[in-house]
Amino acid sequence: MQLTQATLITAADILAAQDPDLAAIIARWGYPPLWPRETGFPTLLKLILEQQVSLASAQATYDRLQARAGTISPESLLALDGESLRAVGFSRQKARYGRLLAEAIRSGSLDIDSLPQLSDEKVRSELQKITGIGPWTAEVYLLMVLLRPDVWPWGDVALATAAMEVKDLPARPTQAQLHALAEPWRPWRAVAARLLWHHYLNRSRPLNR
Repeated sequence: MQLTQATLITAADILAAQDPDLAAIIARWGYPPLWPRETGFPTLLKLILEQQVSLASAQATYDRLQARAGTISPESLLALDGESLRAVGFSRQKARYGRLLAEAIRSGSLDIDSLPQLSDEKVRSELQKITGIGPWTAEVYLLMVLLRPDVWPWGDVALATAAMEVKDLPARPTQAQLHALAEPWRPWRAVAARLLWHHYLNRSRPLNR
């Protein structure tokens, strides 16, 4: 099953009926966006850039790469050497990860076009064969690209911060605590994640928009 904006709203209402804290997010900010992303190499590369940095910083690096390389593809990335990638903002480590991903797709060891037909667990397995793609990247690909309804991005700092605030916790929950907190939200954990991100992105805005 793939989430759509319509099923997202239906699932958000189901979650709100069972969890008043999630209901309060909808009451304050409305329903969250679907935030879909396109399938393929450019999105996976951008997710690697987003690891442990702000979205704005990752986007800036991605935009500079696009300006330098034109169309972003495995071939255009591999045509740039490490120095060129660092010049547009890649760290040495992320340059290596990006090249390994590009080589895997070009060689066929990662068939990125087949991922939509695979189960959640198989998608995780295929993606995490690539050095530089860990659980968080695989989960976000499942959640935002493949639009699976019941995935939960481990280690997401914004998600943990939002959960702390929404649930009025004394400290930001650990990964294990966050995982346990999300258990009652099955089979719509991807919708609960969007609600929490919606809170996180809006919380510094005034109520009267």
